[in-house]
Formats: sequence, C-alpha cells, structure tokens
Amino acid sequence: MTRDSRRPEDPAVPAETPPDPVRTAFDRGVVACGRLAAWLVLVAMVISVYEVIMRYAFASPTSWVHETVVMLVAVSFAFGGPAALASNRHIRVKVLYDSVGPTARLWLDRFNDLVAFLFCLGMTYAAFTMFWEASHNPLGEWQLERSGTSWNPPFPALVKGVILLALAIMCVQSLLHLVKSLRGKPAPEVDDTENTV
Repeated sequence: MTRDSRRPEDPAVPAETPPDPVRTAFDRGVVACGRLAAWLVLVAMVISVYEVIMRYAFASPTSWVHETVVMLVAVSFAFGGPAALASNRHIRVKVLYDSVGPTARLWLDRFNDLVAFLFCLGMTYAAFTMFWEASHNPLGEWQLERSGTSWNPPFPALVKGVILLALAIMCVQSLLHLVKSLRGKPAPEVDDTENTV
C-alpha cells in the first residue's frame, strides 16, 4: 500500500499539524521570530556538550559556557511569551469560556484582551526601569551591568533588554488583539485535544 492510498485517519500516517491560528500580521511575524529564537536552545545544548567534552576529556574547562547557556535559554524563554500570545496558546481556564455562546465569548475576549494589555503595559514599564538600572550607572551614564565573574560579560543587561523587548512586543500584540475584539472579531479557536490527557 502506498502512502498516498492510505486513508487520512490511518494512524500509520502522521497527520499534518496545521499552523496555529493567529489574529494579526504582527502575530505572524512574532511566531516566525519565536521559531528562530527556539533554535537558541539547540545552540545552548551544543555548547554544553562542548563544555563537557573539554572538561572531562581534555581537562580544560571553559569560563564562558555556563553564562552563555543561561543567557541563550533566557532569551529563548523570553520570546516564548510573545509566541504563545500570538498563537493563542497561553495558559487559560476555559470552563466559563466553553460554557457560553459566541456573543458572551466575544465579551470575554474583550475583557481578557483589555486585562492582558494593561498587565503587559505595567510589566513593560517595570522591565524598562529594570533595564535602565542595568544599562546606566548611578550618574546616568551608559554602562552595562556585567556578571562579575572572571569572564564578566554584559549578559545581565542584555537579558534585561530582551525581557523589555519581549514585554513591549506583548503590549503591542495585546493592544492589536483588543482592537480586533472590539471590532467584533473573536479570538481564533485552538484545537487542544492532542494536549489533553
């Protein structure tokens, strides 16, 4: 039997996973950037393997791998928030949402989008103050916060800058989602059946 002659519901044929629905063109760009940022975890794994080989096979440990891995994973994790919001994959309790009709769902979407926008706006402000303190000395001059180790990279300031960027992106996303829901366009449905136990 050829692959094309099998029925689509045949469990031997892996079903193609449709892309997650997004609400705006901005969300499409965020999802694409999120997929790129996810590769940072692979880079972190590769350099971790390099460290293990150097340390145990050649008795020559590195001074830069640990901090680099932490920074790469933090950047990847920070961009996970905008990617989850873009594809409507954020954590939510759907008991109330699933029990009401389309009109009530639209109002719940509006409420959720407004709360998300206000939350992201407040978090963006907090991230800005955190990044400002990490990128300026007490005199207000540009000076990146460093790790304080023997290698001493400016990763703490860079990670705080990435957190600020990710929250600013989420702020724009949630504002665009609010505008969409106020115009009567509900959030796209996401099929979570494959993730349920």
